[in-house]
Amino acid sequence: MKIIEGRALRATATAAMLAAFGAPVAAEELFYVSGAVGNAVEDFKKIVKPWEEATGNTVTLVPMPASTTDQFGQYRLWLAAGATDIDLYQTDVIWAPQLADHFVDLTEAAKDLAPTHFPSIIESQTVNGKLVALPIFTDAPALYYRKDLLEKYGKTPPKTWAELAETAKLIQDGERAEGKADLWGFVWQGNAYEGLTCNALEWVKSFGGGQIVEPDGTISINNENAVAALEAAKSWVGTISPDGVLAYQEEEARGVWQTGNAVFMRNWPYAYTLGNGDDSAVKGLFAVTTLPVGKEGDTSAATLGGWNVAVSKYSTKQEAAISLALYLAGPEAQKERAIIASNLPTIISLYDDADIAAAQPIIPQWKDVFLNAVPRPSAPTLGKYNEVSAKFWSAVHNTLSGNGSAAENLELLEVELTDIKGSGW
Repeated sequence: MKIIEGRALRATATAAMLAAFGAPVAAEELFYVSGAVGNAVEDFKKIVKPWEEATGNTVTLVPMPASTTDQFGQYRLWLAAGATDIDLYQTDVIWAPQLADHFVDLTEAAKDLAPTHFPSIIESQTVNGKLVALPIFTDAPALYYRKDLLEKYGKTPPKTWAELAETAKLIQDGERAEGKADLWGFVWQGNAYEGLTCNALEWVKSFGGGQIVEPDGTISINNENAVAALEAAKSWVGTISPDGVLAYQEEEARGVWQTGNAVFMRNWPYAYTLGNGDDSAVKGLFAVTTLPVGKEGDTSAATLGGWNVAVSKYSTKQEAAISLALYLAGPEAQKERAIIASNLPTIISLYDDADIAAAQPIIPQWKDVFLNAVPRPSAPTLGKYNEVSAKFWSAVHNTLSGNGSAAENLELLEVELTDIKGSGW
């Protein structure tokens, strides 16, 4: 997409941006820290370039590991130390309650911009009346599937997890018999990290097993539906999913998928554009649908994700940093991000944008996935969420690895979460 065409349009756009975001007297170099998957580093340079040209400032992206767990750990170290050399943090949707004290209140600065976003997402970034981060894109995973292979074997996209396992095994065995020894039925994120919490929450919720900790703070994970969900997932390892899936994060799963070696994949929207890249073995051969359910009548569940931008209260360049945050959360940057990276906008009007629909027809389709999004229990567990999540993913990973049954591990998890909760979250 050409962001600005012609000198006249460039001058007009620059003037408008200066009016909207301000231009410090002296140029500033800002440091923006963010996780990086796929083409995130290159995409960020394209997205931020108009703001740099308009303000005279520059932005250096400090890339973090892809693991959100590792990112959060590093963020906490920097913020606890009051680090002044990081100006803006790209934050996960679940981190607001835990990091709020370290970020600038953006309520006043974003008073005109915030109402254009999904209210629930703005609410998720508001802590004690303080808007601590601005949404830049939202996220919810889907089931990617090989259209060509399902058609070849006369199958339709699965509605239940049992159907997925059956179809995956049928196609995997059939293709291997034809010499495709590296093909697997289903790849996902099974490493012991936050991504496994997301995957397992989807299994449990879609089996009718609740949300680990319910919105009212009740610990609900130790139930027969949750046990059934984890035992089903355990059965995939070594059959339709490689043993190595227990070490997979998003990029490892995408690597198998994009080389043409998987029938199904659970992943986030960013993998869609990359999967249709010129270097992809599955370009034009796949589609997406909502994640399966435990049984007919259950509801599909996709973990609510999404990323935001927060301004460090320790930054010595807060004026410029706030300007950048407003730009990244605004319509121009969100539209560019949607077009080049298939990231889902948080600005409601962009779902009706013709340019986005033409470039990324998947985005309007993703509305159905987004409507089935389920939040992780960060709101009820507040500052204790990370402990809760770590205990959950550990129990799940132990189950998948054969270290205890799902029933045993969830019973122990209930005891551990009760201890963490104490007299209250």
